[in-house]
Amino acid sequence: MDLVYSLQREQVPIIATAVHQGHRLAVPLLDYMHLQEHERFREEDPYTGYMVENLPVSRVIVDTSRFQTDLNRRREQAIYRRPEDAWGLTVWKPVLPELMVDRLLEGYDRFYVDIDQLLQWTLALFGKFVVLDIHSYNHRRVHPNEAASVGENPEINIGTGHNHEKWKSLGHCLTSFMGHCRIKGRFLDVRENIKFKGGGFSEWINRNYGEYGCVFSLEFKKTFMDEWTGWVDIAYLNQIRSMLAGCIPFLLHMLDTPIKSSFLHGH
Repeated sequence: MDLVYSLQREQVPIIATAVHQGHRLAVPLLDYMHLQEHERFREEDPYTGYMVENLPVSRVIVDTSRFQTDLNRRREQAIYRRPEDAWGLTVWKPVLPELMVDRLLEGYDRFYVDIDQLLQWTLALFGKFVVLDIHSYNHRRVHPNEAASVGENPEINIGTGHNHEKWKSLGHCLTSFMGHCRIKGRFLDVRENIKFKGGGFSEWINRNYGEYGCVFSLEFKKTFMDEWTGWVDIAYLNQIRSMLAGCIPFLLHMLDTPIKSSFLHGH
């Protein structure tokens, strides 16, 4: 029951990830999966892999569904055992055998070993890093024609809640930078830590390497697609890709500028 993902290293101190992109399930799990494909698809983060696949940075794109193993949760929460773990959805029926759960968690552990090696490799080259942890989120959960309030659901939520204090200013700068990017002729509503503050993936990286780098968990509200049917506005999606590409030189500049590095280190 392999966990399927790709990992591409580039000699840049920035890593882009799409850990919830995937839709694949291991064949032995199909007899236990209670959800229909469209139910899973709604809670996955489709097209986030597309957002990052051509960025000139190290890239990690996960093809396995979060309903098999959620890599953005702590290990003990990575398998959805109860409806309350999965937005009220019953994921497994019959209940997944413990032997299968153990095998799935072996894949979880291997993934984090690979991430650990990637971070160590990046630090050996640059001594610092930034992770762009790309996600998307539903805002029409109740009904296809009923959107959640704009006040609590920015178009881009930047989760920085687990980052060390030394990186807070960089988070504010990235939020401002992205808020000045235009998509489809308008500026987007970009805010920090409104809907999400960052999940288990960000928490793990910061716990182990937070002195050397930070994670920006970018949650794109699914205004670029229809979250019920899966239809995507490809022009909108391509502009998001361009915006993310534009963030790379900005972040490299912020990491390398002596004036900026002094405030990043709290001086």
